[in-house]
Amino acid sequence: MPTLDAAVAMHGTAPTVDGIRLSLHVLAGAIWVGGQLTVGGLLPTVRRLGADAPRQVATAFARFMWPAFAVLVVTGIWNISAVGSGRTSAWQAVLGAKMAVVAVSGVAAYAHSRATTRRGLAVGGALAGVSSTAALLLGIFLAG
Repeated sequence: MPTLDAAVAMHGTAPTVDGIRLSLHVLAGAIWVGGQLTVGGLLPTVRRLGADAPRQVATAFARFMWPAFAVLVVTGIWNISAVGSGRTSAWQAVLGAKMAVVAVSGVAAYAHSRATTRRGLAVGGALAGVSSTAALLLGIFLAG
């Protein structure tokens, strides 16, 4: 069984640190992406609860959503620094695409939260959901 020093030399950080970093990233992604999909799926039912119910649900979800997005950004940067250099140009291209869709996801979610028209809400919400899902899938490709 390798010692902790050997594991650190082989992987760059202690396995527990890697586990914490990846666990935080996956948990935050589950909240950000899964929460958007869940709230979107519940929206028809929420609308039947009253005219103000969707706004109340969105406000409640935002208390979890935005901190999760911040954790995703921080742990994403941490993930990039942990893998080091020397990755293939294909891997770097996927990383660039992921960073772009993460940015779109954050901007679209913010625009959705500030929208005052039905169309603005729909476009912002749809774009946030699609780009968030794309970021999740690109993350799987990066990990593989």
